[in-house]
Amino acid sequence: MEKSAILGVLAAEVEQGRLIFPTSATAAIKIKEKLEDPDCSIDSVVRLIQAEPLLSTKVVAIANSVVFNRSGRKITDVRSAVTLIGMRTVRNLATAVVVQQLVASLAKSEQVTQLWKHSAYVAALAQVIARRVTRQDPETAMFAGMIHEISWFYLLAREKYFPGLIDESMASSWNSDDELEDENELNCEIIIGTAILKALSVPELVLENIIYLWQGYLAFPPSSLGDTLLIANQLAPIKSPFALPSDQKGCNACANVDLLTDDVTLSTILKDSEDEVRLLTEALCS
Repeated sequence: MEKSAILGVLAAEVEQGRLIFPTSATAAIKIKEKLEDPDCSIDSVVRLIQAEPLLSTKVVAIANSVVFNRSGRKITDVRSAVTLIGMRTVRNLATAVVVQQLVASLAKSEQVTQLWKHSAYVAALAQVIARRVTRQDPETAMFAGMIHEISWFYLLAREKYFPGLIDESMASSWNSDDELEDENELNCEIIIGTAILKALSVPELVLENIIYLWQGYLAFPPSSLGDTLLIANQLAPIKSPFALPSDQKGCNACANVDLLTDDVTLSTILKDSEDEVRLLTEALCS
């Protein structure tokens, strides 16, 4: 089946509300929904997190990152971690776990590993760029970075129902210049990603700016959450195995930006934040 036909079928599926999640992702979604209950007590929150090993690992790892733990005091338990990072971050991490659980059965796949490492780098870079360049909310930027590749995780999870969807020859076609010229295919990809984000109750502001990233137009001077994501996406040292239009249209954007924030260049900001980005990326990949 041709790429455009596969995307058309999948886009039609999700528009009809037929999102098909693996069992592990469905379980993670249920935990996420319970965590969003305002009446959920701290004891219930801790028990829910402890029931999901991937989430509990991430919560403790993030609590020990320099972004949230300036004191350097080692956090070793879920309760202390939740108290330190707060429920907002916990809920964001729960959504990120859903994304990872989409491809839990493919955990050893090179594409899955590369895709998640890329997402983690974008999240860490977006947090720094939001705080020091675009003046957006850093935590929102980090969250958006973690989930910006969600449509590709879903497509990887659906491969067994569409043999050849992500085989070597097909994967190479996803990021060819010719393929990017087909706006109908991009629209299908946006439909799929949008439906998944809505199903996960991702806030409208985050949804709109992730779509902005997918469409790939960087404003000058960059100031929005979408601009933040675009810059982070282009600067990430590990690239997505699936190119976005922004990777093509904006590939020289950052090289041409002499960004100044309080007389400090973007390169200086990134150099100063190098350890922070590395440690946060490692925490997200844990």
